[in-house]
Amino acid sequence: MKRISILVADDEKEIADLIAILLEKEGYHVIKVSDGQEALHVTETKTIDLLILDIMMPKMDGYDVIRHIREGHNMPIIFLSAKTSDFDKVHGLVIGADDYMTKPFIPMELVARVNAQLRRFTKLNQPLTNHKKTLEFGGLIISADQRTVHLYGENIELTPKEFDILYLLASHPKKVYSVENIFQNVWGEAYFESGNTVMVHIRTLRKKLEEDKQQNKWIKTVWGVGYAFNG
Repeated sequence: MKRISILVADDEKEIADLIAILLEKEGYHVIKVSDGQEALHVTETKTIDLLILDIMMPKMDGYDVIRHIREGHNMPIIFLSAKTSDFDKVHGLVIGADDYMTKPFIPMELVARVNAQLRRFTKLNQPLTNHKKTLEFGGLIISADQRTVHLYGENIELTPKEFDILYLLASHPKKVYSVENIFQNVWGEAYFESGNTVMVHIRTLRKKLEEDKQQNKWIKTVWGVGYAFNG
């Protein structure tokens, strides 16, 4: 069986070495790089199943790296950074990260988050047997196979998490999902005060679906309860 490959991009050698030791004990194959350009090169030339990415790195910072990667790859990405502000965390999630941890970190928590992201990614990429693979609602077409969204013929670029949220809601029109339900289904881990993370993704998803130009919203807020797809 092919070993899962994890790329660790961090210019602090001690941290990269520690992460490699932790993950290799879990049976993962670990590749270490120390700058953003090298991280991008590895993702384009090797099969990477998960990326642990620092933000402040030489040659290219983590934000630019993730923007380039998300143009063609949907592997889980975890930001691991000394930047601790809420703005940095939200910005990292909005541009395509699946998770965000701050330094200093608890080693076993990082391992747990890596395992959770890989479980979720593996589950979401299994063949769909209980759901329709293509959902159509008027001018909105959502393809589960290709993980694409088209709105009135135009392709809408979504991050992996935005797509997962939209597909979850659209698969069960009118069903109301609480913030906790959405987090547990999409992030694949226990809910722990992560409501802001879900709301940020819903807000950017609505903007991309051009809800500000429509009288009827695709995603309906059910006050005090959660969100439902208005298809």
